[in-house]
Amino acid sequence: MSDLSQTDELFFARAGLDRAKTERQVSEALQGMDDGELYLEYSQSEMLAFDDGRLRNASFDTAQGFGLRSVAEEAQGYAHASDLSEEAIGRAIGTVQAVRRGHSGSMADGPAGTNRLLYGDENPIGSPSFAEKVKLLQEIDAYARAKDQRVQQVTCSLAGSWKAVQIIRADGQRAADIRPLVRLNVSVVVGDGDRQETGSAGTGGRTGFEAYLDPARWQAEVDEALRQALVNLESVAAPAGEQTVVLGPGWPGILLHEAIGHGLEGDFNRKKSSVFSGLMGQRVAAPGVTVVDDGTIEDRRGSLTIDDEGTPSSRTVLIEDGILTGYMQDRMNARLMGMKPTGNGRRESFAHMPMPRMTNTVMLNGDRDPEEILRSVKKGVYATSFGGGQVDIVSGKFVFTCTEAYEIEDGRIGRPIKGATLIGSGEEVLKKVAMIGNDMALDPGIGTCGKAGQGVPVGVGQPTLRIDGLTVGGTG
Repeated sequence: MSDLSQTDELFFARAGLDRAKTERQVSEALQGMDDGELYLEYSQSEMLAFDDGRLRNASFDTAQGFGLRSVAEEAQGYAHASDLSEEAIGRAIGTVQAVRRGHSGSMADGPAGTNRLLYGDENPIGSPSFAEKVKLLQEIDAYARAKDQRVQQVTCSLAGSWKAVQIIRADGQRAADIRPLVRLNVSVVVGDGDRQETGSAGTGGRTGFEAYLDPARWQAEVDEALRQALVNLESVAAPAGEQTVVLGPGWPGILLHEAIGHGLEGDFNRKKSSVFSGLMGQRVAAPGVTVVDDGTIEDRRGSLTIDDEGTPSSRTVLIEDGILTGYMQDRMNARLMGMKPTGNGRRESFAHMPMPRMTNTVMLNGDRDPEEILRSVKKGVYATSFGGGQVDIVSGKFVFTCTEAYEIEDGRIGRPIKGATLIGSGEEVLKKVAMIGNDMALDPGIGTCGKAGQGVPVGVGQPTLRIDGLTVGGTG
């Protein structure tokens, strides 16, 4: 059964909406507008958390609702409700029409359709059973504690969701998508004397849970979390000052996502509030730096068959060989900037309006061997994992906390360090990239991005990078 057929079953057969009447309501609501849509959503989500040897939390939630949006120039009207009924949509019409205020627009053409499917439609909540999921968490806890006597606490969780969406435009054009999403997280606290340290790992994607029942899969995550915790147990205070920094492949791309990615979203550039505003076609990074936002990678956490406006996701080249070549766009900002939508119009739920958001943001490979990059550094910092960070979009300044990092001494990885923070500017950090590895990797599938109060799943990736002259905040 196609996504459109399945969502018709959810919204018109089960919820009781009449499709023909609903389409007429959308046409009425958007008369004289430049753009807009009715967004229908049904979702199920489940989360199990195991802590201190027992199941601490288990939750299950089902939600449904609609969001009706009108767009007149750059004004947007939005109304939403969890009541899927003709009456509720009728009440929303008056709200969204208020932005017209004499404006008489011509409805923009709808997005092109797609038959591409990037992930299956399996509902991860239905299989395996709740009991099997609890058993898996028990096995994770027991395995971690048996691995090392210094393990003092184990926290692990399974989260899954299944979301069905349908988007209806004023001309009756419809698009639909069914989106599974799962995540496994493991955190381990180890102790030696008075000292305690933590390590964490996780994995996920747009799949079912079945793969996570394989011991080889979940044991690898436990091993990684424990390894990181034991490394941190031996760490020394991080040195402070301007240093050469080598970033490992994969998850360290979160720095790229935050420090650079948000500044390349269309809304910030249309409003000229990004450090990259007005720089299209100009050099913004060192030669060799190519960055793409790719929502078309199969089964990845940040991927989408269509975005939340119905536009098929795409592979958008943002920076090519150091030159700024593109922005991530939703429909409204693309239209106002005279550009094409890129399939980056995303929303957290039916209660939120779409805006330009990243999907999977990746720096592509260079031609250097990672060992060669390390050997080139006489003294510096090698960072392989990050925790929290803060970024100011207007100035581009960022601060990121390293959760696993090491000294580099005479081209070799030295002692692990604790308390290192990377401080810099997104506008400048790309220009300081001196060497790019040939080992590009994607993150394990655990990222969530926040913007304007909305959270959406995302992915990141990069090869090993050498960045010269990055400020490191430390305690040593």
